[in-house]
Amino acid sequence: MINLEAVKFDEKGLVPAIVQNASTKEVLTLAYMNGESLVKTVETRETWFWSRSRGELWHKGATSGNTQHVVEMRYDCDQDAVLVLVEPNGPACHKGEETCFHEVVLGGDSGASDSSKSSSILSRLESVIASRAVDKPEGSYTTYLFEEGVDKILKKVGEEAAEVIIAAKNRDRGELTWEVADLFFHVMVLLREQDVNLEEVLAVLEERHAKKPSDEQEE
Repeated sequence: MINLEAVKFDEKGLVPAIVQNASTKEVLTLAYMNGESLVKTVETRETWFWSRSRGELWHKGATSGNTQHVVEMRYDCDQDAVLVLVEPNGPACHKGEETCFHEVVLGGDSGASDSSKSSSILSRLESVIASRAVDKPEGSYTTYLFEEGVDKILKKVGEEAAEVIIAAKNRDRGELTWEVADLFFHVMVLLREQDVNLEEVLAVLEERHAKKPSDEQEE
C-alpha cells in the first residue's frame, strides 16, 4: 500500500499520476492528483484526479462509464510522481482511444508495432468484455453469455473449438482464422467469468518460453 504521507506534492498541491494498464503495461494517460483525489483513489479503488482546467475533482468514468479499477499504486524514487496500475473498463482517452498516447511520433512503422497492435486488440477486447460483465448492456451478446452463466460459456468454447478443428481439417484458411477468432473471444469471456486476468495466461507462456525453445514447448 502506498504511503500517502510520503508523497511530495508541488507548489500547487499536485502530483503527476501515470496511469498504466496492469495487464499490458501500456501507459494509458498522464493526469494530476491532489491530496483529496489521491485519498479517494485509495479508498474507492477507482481513479480520481484533479482537473487543472476546471479546478475541480473528477472521477474517471463517472459520465462515460469508462472507469479504472486500481490494482496497485506506487510512487517513484523521489516520491514526487505516482504510478497507478489499473484494469480499465473501456477507453482511457476522451476521443475513444484505448490510450491517450495513440498519436505515433516515431517508430510507428517498425516491426515491433505489429506486435504491439496484436497485443493491443487483445487488451481492448479484454476491457470491453470486463465492461460488459459489469454494465450488462441490453442486447449485447456478451451480456447474454454472462447472464446464462458458466455452463453456456463452456458450451460455446467447446463448440468453437470443434469449429476450429473442422476448418483446419478442411484446409480452409479463411474459415480457420474466423473460427479461431471466435474461440479467442469465448475463451476470454470464460477467463473474465472465472476472474482470471489475461496477463496471468501470458505470464505462463512467458515462463515456458524462458525455460526452453518455443518449438519445444509442451502443454
